Amino acid sequence: MEAFSVFLVDDHKLFREGMSLLLGNLPYISRVYEASGGDEFLARLEEVRPGLVFMDISMPGIDGIQTSARALDIYPDLKIIALSMYADEDYYTRMINAGARGFILKNSGMQDVEECIRNVISGHNYFSPEILDGILRNISRKVKSAKSGELSERETEVLYRICQGMSNQEIAGLLRISKRTVDKHRENLLLKTDSRNTAGLVMFAIRNGIVEV
Repeated sequence: MEAFSVFLVDDHKLFREGMSLLLGNLPYISRVYEASGGDEFLARLEEVRPGLVFMDISMPGIDGIQTSARALDIYPDLKIIALSMYADEDYYTRMINAGARGFILKNSGMQDVEECIRNVISGHNYFSPEILDGILRNISRKVKSAKSGELSERETEVLYRICQGMSNQEIAGLLRISKRTVDKHRENLLLKTDSRNTAGLVMFAIRNGIVEV
């Protein structure tokens, strides 16, 4: 992995300093920049052009959702990881729609943070296990199907069941089809949605109105 810079946006100085110290010790991070709020970050964005951004969701003034949306309007390829103290599904849905690619809790361990970084830098999505579990427990189906029209009716059904946290075997039993058929549908879903894992499939389903949380 080539070295890249990181921008940490959070209104709590003690958290920023601790996180900066930990990130700065990683061999693939060249420099860590800090901002105490959205306005400061946006003002410095063009100058810094970071490889990765850690964005606190809840901040005074411009919150992380608005800041992320504005930053991605300027640099659509910017990779943003959302930070939060709580697994609030409404926040995560709004951050997904704003364009964030990774989601971790502030009390996550460094192993979780590094796994999130690796996934997001390589172009994939990531939810920390606690966040993903919370989202899957509260997911519900929307009436409309995928906007893209790329998925078949059966693929959309399988995707919805995956978003409910069901295993391939459980989906097969519910839909009265073979597990091998479900395995193939999951494989096709990963390819069609350009996803690496369940987190990517969930993000695609939320963005395309297949499910809501």
